[in-house]
Amino acid sequence: MIIVRNAEVVIPGEGPSASRKADIIIDGDKIVSVGEPAPAGIDFEREIDASGMLAIPGLINGHFHSSANLLKGTVANMPLELFMLYEVPPLMEGRNSTRSAYVRTMLGAAEMLKQGVTAVHDDAFYVPTPTGDEINAVMEAYRDSGMRATVSIDHPNVVEYAKYPYLEDILPPELRHAMDKAPLMSEAELLAIYGWFLKTWHRAEGGRLRVAMSCSAPQRVTVNYLQALSELSRQHNIPHNIHLLETRQQRVFGIEKLGKSLIEYVRDVGVLDRRTLAIHAIWIDDRDVEFLAESGCTVAHNPVCNLKIGSGIMPFRKLRNAGVPIALGTDEAIADDGINFWTVLKVAGLIHNVTDPEYRQWPREDEILEAATMGGARGMVQEGEIGVLAAGAQADLVLLDKKTLALTPLNNIKRQLVYCESGSSVRTVMVAGKVVVENGRLLSIDEKALKAEAQELAAEAARYHEASSVGADRLEPYYRDMYLRSLRRDVGFSRWA
Repeated sequence: MIIVRNAEVVIPGEGPSASRKADIIIDGDKIVSVGEPAPAGIDFEREIDASGMLAIPGLINGHFHSSANLLKGTVANMPLELFMLYEVPPLMEGRNSTRSAYVRTMLGAAEMLKQGVTAVHDDAFYVPTPTGDEINAVMEAYRDSGMRATVSIDHPNVVEYAKYPYLEDILPPELRHAMDKAPLMSEAELLAIYGWFLKTWHRAEGGRLRVAMSCSAPQRVTVNYLQALSELSRQHNIPHNIHLLETRQQRVFGIEKLGKSLIEYVRDVGVLDRRTLAIHAIWIDDRDVEFLAESGCTVAHNPVCNLKIGSGIMPFRKLRNAGVPIALGTDEAIADDGINFWTVLKVAGLIHNVTDPEYRQWPREDEILEAATMGGARGMVQEGEIGVLAAGAQADLVLLDKKTLALTPLNNIKRQLVYCESGSSVRTVMVAGKVVVENGRLLSIDEKALKAEAQELAAEAARYHEASSVGADRLEPYYRDMYLRSLRRDVGFSRWA
């Protein structure tokens, strides 16, 4: 057993300034109690003195793509549809090495753990197609890092031009033909690899590693595959990741191709439920908000990424008032140019203030901390297991030094955690009862060696990016035409500031 003594425990979701002094007793991977000093006579394996420390639940990165961890700073700011053209080019051939997949995943885990992010919901993608070796490399990295991870396979199975409005008509025949020849996995092949993934990795490492479903987005897959993934989500009670109405152009897609919003579409085909993680949900109207609330799903809010690629501002208060649980995510390193979860908290706490002059509707710091912990747990279908410091929950916790510049003077704990903290105050991080960061130093990862190898592999990533840019440059004028044509289509409202 382990005891964390004399901590000032911060409780997300219990008002703006809720905290209390407590000892935390841990047995194995679970919290036994959070409360008064431990009675005498208990023989603890380890005692951690948390005097002068804040104790918070491990933070949860509610949406992430580890596949882009080596690509920080490689793509200029541009709308998602053009951004993805350079990140995951539809005509690209070849793939990165298996070792690269391991190192890139470990690099992200290291960065998050040092910030106090103990769990991540990783919607991993693979170019051009997922393989068992590359998936194993991702999971082995999370295993070795000591981090908690729920991981999916984000892979479309329809031809590129079918994912967008207008593109099929805009492209010249030779480029449509080239897209037709690009490798696509069948529904059966994708479901087979998911079957193997579940059997091999779901609930591995005592449940620390888990599998989730991902269709990427409903316009990127066949309806049969979409429904099959939803059924697997129900059978195993695991999340189903669905990017929904991230951009205005996706709103136009629904109007032009479906005659309804993409949220109404997933509802109508029976795949919107409490296990759904609705990622982004920016270009939604009041009817969509009702559908999301009725389903019991969670929305993953990625405010920094949304700014980087100009997607817009999610209607936080409308969703919150409707009772929709909200998680926070960094999205991916390439669409954020970093993996700083504390930045996400601050931006989430500020960006919505310019959308409504009624300041009483602006997000409160306790709501942001709740989204960064309990909201992320809800999105991972682990509500009550993680994201809380309570008896019976997993022992995922973070100790922050109250004497740092960010927290000095300490006037309002929750407000300063959201608006002042950068991760510099994090001293100790525990995942499933094991200390993985101590005195700000990673115990489970050789950080110096990892950074050196990542720097070497960056050359491989740069060559890949350079090669992909050739094909992207060829397609860019047609994607820009599609983007501008979509802007001329009235959608009835705006999510831009």
